[in-house]
Amino acid sequence: MAELIQPARQQASIIRRQLAADAQRPRFHFLPPSNWMNDPNGFIQWDGTYHLFYQHNPNAAVWGDMHWGHATSPDLIHWGDLPIAIAPTPGTYDESGIFSGCTVNHDGIPTVFYTATRGAHCEIQTQAMATSADGLLTWTKYPGSPVIREVPPESGQTRDFRDPYVWKEDDAWYMVLGSRIQDVGGAIFLYRSSNLVDWEYLHPLLIGDIKHNGTIWECPNFFKLDDEWVLLISTHTGALTDTVIYFVGSYENHKFTPVYEGVLDYGSLYAPLSTCDDQDRRVLFGWIREERPNSELLKAGWAGVQSIPRVLTLDADHRVHMTPVPALTTLRGQHHHLEAVPLPSSASVAVNGAALDIEAQFAPQFGGTCGIAFVYSPATQEKIEIVYDAGAQQLVVQQAVRDAEGALITKTRQAQHTVDQTLRLRVLVDGSVVEIIADEKTSLTSRVYASALADSSVQLVGSAAELRVLDIWEMPSIWQ
Repeated sequence: MAELIQPARQQASIIRRQLAADAQRPRFHFLPPSNWMNDPNGFIQWDGTYHLFYQHNPNAAVWGDMHWGHATSPDLIHWGDLPIAIAPTPGTYDESGIFSGCTVNHDGIPTVFYTATRGAHCEIQTQAMATSADGLLTWTKYPGSPVIREVPPESGQTRDFRDPYVWKEDDAWYMVLGSRIQDVGGAIFLYRSSNLVDWEYLHPLLIGDIKHNGTIWECPNFFKLDDEWVLLISTHTGALTDTVIYFVGSYENHKFTPVYEGVLDYGSLYAPLSTCDDQDRRVLFGWIREERPNSELLKAGWAGVQSIPRVLTLDADHRVHMTPVPALTTLRGQHHHLEAVPLPSSASVAVNGAALDIEAQFAPQFGGTCGIAFVYSPATQEKIEIVYDAGAQQLVVQQAVRDAEGALITKTRQAQHTVDQTLRLRVLVDGSVVEIIADEKTSLTSRVYASALADSSVQLVGSAAELRVLDIWEMPSIWQ
């Protein structure tokens, strides 16, 4: 095994050093050494080690030629690169690309399920299986694959049928697949198997409304959290406005009855995948999408980032709460602190670079605003503002960056958010990535491609409120 791992890691280290000077490239989020990455795949903890597979084009920094990349971690923060795990086999059911899927433990045998594609546009989508005999390093494709070949007839279409998510329940295995029903909306189909090879279609687990929550549903996760069941879905229309929604409810006799629908992230996070680890935590990764044209991605030599993994819980109102894994705090470096500052205020904290872990607490006043801004460079006026509007009960995120001609371009995103007495913000700034979580329940992930990074600072913004406490930690690279 060492003869495969060491050369891969040495080559990856060389490439990472070559790209490390790129100010847009994150330092403490996971991304491959180079080229394209999208969905997290096959995420699992095995013998104490976390394995993250991911959609990867090993040959270019744009989408295409999908493989499964592979990395491992002891703590979900520090990662080691491994060789490609699964690649397309020419002339077979997966010749056009290896799409998303999951990993399960089948009597001690690591077993993956993925969507196999054929056709010029990957339009023939079937479900395939592979196993590993050497600790998830190399994989043998099951000779009887595909194990599911046909889209259920009620779907009324044949090309959108992907992203298997599998779990064990009682004495059988179950699988959900993302799809759609023609002219109706997104759909999640439920299957059952006694041996992981022969699958019986049961029925739709849930059907959406094309006008309300998307044309296609993909990348489903279905799991028990506390005493309820959660269904995560990525709604797909092909636009950057695609989002991740979730349903919480009961699951009895293989029927799912939602009682709550929410949004997991109002920004750039997409296609999340979760697993339960040996601490009984439900841990989730999500792909943070790029918003640059392909020409810029090719020039940069890399594209796509994974979120900092988040631990999921539920509150009494059926809402999903999420917090970055506690291990992230072990990275924290230089510390800056403010407290008890009334707003408005001109308070500002100078920081070194765009790699920060920020925690802030405010006492909002009705009709007022409060929040923080990260200023990339005062000379270029590039920044991102994260502001809570107490009157509108909205979290508003506005970014300003310079385009290629030097014009200042602004973009605003917002999310409904209710605060009782204290607003708690967790903000992770890392190169072009900004992850924002308010009160553990409202998430808005952004990409900010600032043209300059100099004299950076964190500033207080707002019209009427009080800053209770602001803590800022500068973060090192996880690749040093």
